[in-house]
Amino acid sequence: MQIGELAKETGATARALRHYEQAGLISSERAPNGYRVYDERAVVRVRNIRHLLAAGLTLDDVRVFLPCLDADMTTAPPSDKGIQVAVERLAVLDERIAAQSAVRDRLRAALRRATGERIRPVA
Repeated sequence: MQIGELAKETGATARALRHYEQAGLISSERAPNGYRVYDERAVVRVRNIRHLLAAGLTLDDVRVFLPCLDADMTTAPPSDKGIQVAVERLAVLDERIAAQSAVRDRLRAALRRATGERIRPVA
């Protein structure tokens, strides 16, 4: 199948598919006209990549899952390495959230001082 068909089957954009290929997560052959051609297994692989990305992992994190990207990852038990990657990513996200919360709180305090408490807190 060509890149447009794979995109339609998986909900990914052609640009994302090219990015996954550049990252070494999927592969294609080239047709005589130069178009990328993917086999049917790429559908499952791309869906799994998108599933992992939607869970908050990065493309670098997804590399750990290469051996199991061709199976149904949504129902398979997670590996110890997969859990470790997820725990590490969660720690990074928690750090970022804490840092952004601190910035928000400083900005809110500065606005209150500058406006004499006339601002309303945003939920």
